[in-house]
Amino acid sequence: MLITSHSPVMLFGMPNAGELMILLLIIVVLFGGKKIPELARGLGKGIREFNEAKDGIKSEIENGIKDKDKIQSGNNTPNNS
Repeated sequence: MLITSHSPVMLFGMPNAGELMILLLIIVVLFGGKKIPELARGLGKGIREFNEAKDGIKSEIENGIKDKDKIQSGNNTPNNS
């Protein structure tokens, strides 16, 4: 008896062309041809908003780090009083 171990990655890998065609057919049947562009537009808008929010948070963090460095470098200079 041959026992092999399968990794979860191999069991649930990327779908092949046949599986993608079946998924596409199911989507067309469920949503109809007119609804698919609307769904894609909504998905694209959501992805765009997510990326804008991600970039905004990233820039805020970078600006905070720069401000902190400026404050710390200002505290290291001798006072002229």
